[in-house]
This record gives sequence, structure tokens and C-alpha cells, in this order.
Amino acid sequence: MRLGAGIGRGSPEQIRARAQRLEAAGIDVLWVAELYGLDGVSLMGFLAGVTERVQIGSSILTFYSRTPTLLAMSAAGVDALSGGRCILGIGASGPQVIEGFHGVPYEAPVGRTREVIDICRKVWKREPTSYSGRYYTLPVPEDQGTGLGKPLRMIDHPVRDRIPVYVAAIGPANVEMVARTAEGWIPIFFWPEKAGEVWGGSLGAGRANRDPELGELEIVAGGTVIIGDDVEHLRESARPNLALYIGGMGARGRNFYNDLAGRYGYEKDAAAIQDAYLDGRKDEAAALVPEGLIEATTLIGPAGFVRDRVAAYRAAGVSILNVNAPGPDAESTIAQVREWAEA
Repeated sequence: MRLGAGIGRGSPEQIRARAQRLEAAGIDVLWVAELYGLDGVSLMGFLAGVTERVQIGSSILTFYSRTPTLLAMSAAGVDALSGGRCILGIGASGPQVIEGFHGVPYEAPVGRTREVIDICRKVWKREPTSYSGRYYTLPVPEDQGTGLGKPLRMIDHPVRDRIPVYVAAIGPANVEMVARTAEGWIPIFFWPEKAGEVWGGSLGAGRANRDPELGELEIVAGGTVIIGDDVEHLRESARPNLALYIGGMGARGRNFYNDLAGRYGYEKDAAAIQDAYLDGRKDEAAALVPEGLIEATTLIGPAGFVRDRVAAYRAAGVSILNVNAPGPDAESTIAQVREWAEA
């Protein structure tokens, strides 16, 4: 089991120092988040120049605000700068971000994801950009544009003609599509012991139709890692983020993370968290996050507990364990987790 870590935000000097410390500590993949802040591709290119070994992944770039060919070009650019270390992590994000920040209708996330992957792979192989899908058509049909568009090949030769594509997904149909067509899957708030119950059917159906050339599906999951005995105090740090996603990342009836908490058995709690959060009572929403959900979706507790959680992620099929190790001694925490991950 390899280790991943988010690079976070900061000045160029802070990011450079953090990236190099994480690489030296044994992290295998550095992930760049975009959300609705600074774009992720610029930071990925920066990381390519200040690291030597780690893979550089986007977690995630949304495809609604980019054409499929631009995603392919961006990934090929990072791959070239890093000597073949890019992972293209993509996802649909959610309606609030896509429609509110990007001004693009949030439509057909599953179908669009599948077509984006198809087109990216054509571009990396330097095949002509000729594609006729339900959501993307290249070139633009003559009756919809000037009629001058031509199928083109990428001018530059990518370092690799198959850059791995990982997809963030938690909905059943999307997870099935990911297991069928992508190299990797990035679920959020992964509960190892309930993963089979929640996603087993989707993963099984997708894997049954998976191209053998894709190899085994990589699963990327993890969370905050804090090793210590003051469990109640330490786990308090996880409450605001869970409350944000369960309560605030979507509207009532259209919040994927709230739905996931419900599928984990916390439907009433999730509804209460959402009501409090959307009413502006964020501290109350955080206090309502069930202790069991924090325990299940983080790695916070005494050394023996964290060691057992690492083993649980491995048993659930996780191949890249994301480690968010806050505090001044992150390197020693990562070293300990690496020891357990390799046991």
C-alpha cells in the first residue's frame, strides 16, 4: 500500500518546502486540490519542478469547466515536466460549484466522465480528434459552427500515451463506470468496513466489464492521521470538515455527501447536520457529527487503533492510503504509518 498526501495551500516557498519534506518522508503521491480556488494545473507544474520521485495527481480537476482535449493537454504537459509522474484525477464536483462558480449547467456527470476519458486517451495516443458521443462531438458539426473544424492530432508527443485517470465518485452509477473504465477511484469519507455494503455491487459490476489492459483498479482513500491517547480532544478537529460536506456542500435533497452519510446508517444525523449548517449554525452542525462516523472515516487515536485502521483500509482494497498528518511532527507520523502500511 502506497501513501498519498494533499499538498495544501501556501506561498511558493511554503509549498516547495512542504513538498520536499513529504517526498523525503516517504509519500508516494502528492495530490493537488482545486475546488474553486487557484487552478490545480499550475500547482502541479510547480510540483514537477521541485520534486524528483513522487507522482503528482489532481484531486480533482473538474471537466465541466474544461474541454476534454484541454484536460488531456494539461495532463500531458504535467507528465512531460515531471518525467512521466502525472495522475489525472477528474470529477464532476457538484451543482453549487459548477453552476454557481463556473456558470455551466450540471448535467449528465456519469456520461460526461466516460466520454472525457475516451477523448483524453485518443489525444495521448496522438489520434485525430474525431469523436461522436452523446455529450461531446469533435469536430463541431458543420450545422453548429463555421464548418471549418478538422480532426487534429496533438502537435507534441506525450511522454506516455496512457496517463492514468483516477475519478472521484461516490454515487452507485458513477462508481460502476469508474470500476469499468478508469485506472483509479477516489472515494471521499471511505469507511473500510462498510465499503462492500455501500459500493460492492457497483464495483463488482464495473470490474466484470473492465478491460484487462487497465490492470487492477487503484483505490485512493484515507484521512486525517493523528496518533495520541486524548481521543475525544483529537477527534474534535475532524468535526468542522465533516459538517461542511454533510451539511453545506449542496442543497437539501441534492447533497452527495449527505446521501453517503445516510447510506452509512446516519440518515437522521445527516439531516440534522444539514439543517443546522444551512441555517448558519455551523458550530452546532459540527457538534452533531456522530462520534462513530469520525472514528470510522479518520485515523485518529492511540497507536494501536491507527495501526488497526491502516490494516482495515488495506483489507478493503485501498492501494493508496492518503495521509493528512497535521502538526509539527508530520514526518514521524508518516514514517510510522508507512511502517504499518508495509507490514
